Amino acid sequence: MQTQRICLWSGPRNISTALMYAFGQRSDTEIIDEPLYAHYLHVTGAAHPGREEVMASMQTDGAAVIRDVILGPCTKPILFMKQMAHHLVDIDISFMQKTVNILLIRDPREMLPSLMKVIGIPTLKDTGFKGQTELLTELREIGQLPPILDARELLLAPRNVLSKLCDRLGLSFEESMLSWQRGGHPSDGVWAPYWYHNVHRSVGFVPYQPKREPFPEALEGILSACLPYYDMLRADAICGDT
Repeated sequence: MQTQRICLWSGPRNISTALMYAFGQRSDTEIIDEPLYAHYLHVTGAAHPGREEVMASMQTDGAAVIRDVILGPCTKPILFMKQMAHHLVDIDISFMQKTVNILLIRDPREMLPSLMKVIGIPTLKDTGFKGQTELLTELREIGQLPPILDARELLLAPRNVLSKLCDRLGLSFEESMLSWQRGGHPSDGVWAPYWYHNVHRSVGFVPYQPKREPFPEALEGILSACLPYYDMLRADAICGDT
């Protein structure tokens, strides 16, 4: 059986876990949560919550993860892997010629305040925007046209956006993708207690609500750095309009 291997390359504090849960409701799909996270922590020394626990729970050698997990055995027709774009540090991305790749973005005016609550003032690398833009260029150079999802569009019209995404992937849309059980998924990484509070309370895609709190002054600089990348990526994002 030939497995379709889908990599979702997201930025942090996005709705990537909810999207992973959506694919996890499909009977034909196995899901994997951030297989390169321990590698990223190992090579960068990033001080993320639960760092040692994460590194003890997973393979820290990125090349081994690619060989044994990303391109490794799978018993189902589809393997959906939630990935973070900023985890691609010291990684040979030639494996992406064997994967179907998707980019997931979120307006930095909404993402940055959420990220700051977990890791403090982020750098541009922490946000993933520059990495996603570079990845898009590299994927296009090898003949791929990866679908781009914007979190706001997905939350405004989940059925429409997921239907269009499935069509781009050559899959049938399944209504089961719109809901899941409260409390998490068995595939969650050990970092879930630090990052997944909101999605664990959900039973589906939560309707979009704009942020009401004032944007933190301390984040104005990094916002200015992120916006050109976000605007460029957003221009090609799947729209929820019918």
